[in-house]
Amino acid sequence: MTERTISVVDARSLLRLFGPRDKHLRAIRQALGVRISARDGQIRISGDAQAVDQATQVLEHLQQELHRTGKLSAEQVAGAIAQAGSGESAEQAIEISVMQPGRIVRPMTPGQRRFVEAVRKHDIVFCVGPAGTGKTYLAVAMAVTSLKNSLVRKIVLVRPAVEAGESLGYLPGDMHAKINPYLRPLLDALREMMDYDQIRRYMDQDLIEVIPLAYMRGRTLNEAFIILDEAQNATVSQMKMFLTRMGRGAKMVISGDVTQTDLPSGRLSGLRDALDRLQGIPGIAQVRMHAEDIVRNPLVNQIVKAYETPPESQERVNASDGRGVPEQRGKGQEAT
Repeated sequence: MTERTISVVDARSLLRLFGPRDKHLRAIRQALGVRISARDGQIRISGDAQAVDQATQVLEHLQQELHRTGKLSAEQVAGAIAQAGSGESAEQAIEISVMQPGRIVRPMTPGQRRFVEAVRKHDIVFCVGPAGTGKTYLAVAMAVTSLKNSLVRKIVLVRPAVEAGESLGYLPGDMHAKINPYLRPLLDALREMMDYDQIRRYMDQDLIEVIPLAYMRGRTLNEAFIILDEAQNATVSQMKMFLTRMGRGAKMVISGDVTQTDLPSGRLSGLRDALDRLQGIPGIAQVRMHAEDIVRNPLVNQIVKAYETPPESQERVNASDGRGVPEQRGKGQEAT
């Protein structure tokens, strides 16, 4: 058993450090398996030596963030925990500086770090992983920082307008209004990186473009950072069309989850096809994220894992004659 102490400036700083209802404190305890208490202006950390060292690093880093910005988010806490678990120092941590004042985006998991490093080193990056792994968020952050640093002249955010359980024609409004819900996740990520007025100004100046995949045909994009989100819903021909839009000085990120395609049954996903077809080409990288890279609510991790393993009833249907009829039991055979 090892014990370490950290000095605290005042009670108000301690409350912000531990979070509302000790939310941040519980996250650190649960992730690292340590005991943490506060008394007489000090935080006491006890437990396994390595875990205590990691918890101390997390709390000291969060204290610095709190002193710098005056607030802490759950994402910052998760990022500090992931950084401590990877053995990185604060100087080694990857930071993505976006246009929102005081906003720094950091990869929180090893998979996210591989993704960011791949985007920095390659012109085309495919990123595949389950929901909640930060594929879209990090891709948009990298695009914004590239525009900020004049590495590109514009950002193009693209998404297939594929119907998922409801008909596009029955949605209200004109075509722009019908398409807007498909592009909303990209806009939401963008608003985390820039303020609203800046986004509007950049869109008016054509420095940021958010469009459906079908509108990409016939274009050549030079010195642009182009993101194709939900790429599993692109067909093979659409994927080829998208990839060949790449002009001089451009960078592309293609992200998606091959387990959640909304294409009609029997239609091959262009993302799955491209992953097989484009392996080993210099300048093209493929990054795969997994359940442990999920950074949303911890329940999302459990949900993803639950859907990866079919329930017992589904296994029986899969073992039937293919028409969804459960397997027949002989006379006297008991259900298991």
